[in-house]
Amino acid sequence: MVITVDGVEYAEEDLTEKVKYLVAQVNDIDQKITGLRFQADQLVAAKNAFSDAIVKSLQGDNHAE
Repeated sequence: MVITVDGVEYAEEDLTEKVKYLVAQVNDIDQKITGLRFQADQLVAAKNAFSDAIVKSLQGDNHAE
């Protein structure tokens, strides 16, 4: 495997164990960020649906304010 850092390619076998560990940490964090963005998108969509439901419910109310 080749790892690119700041535009420079490094062969995985040439990396120290510490650098391999740090690369694994960065990759794991990237995956978590992607998952959190996915969850945030779901939550925003759900919030919008509930907000729309509130507006529709209030528009259907016949009581005077």
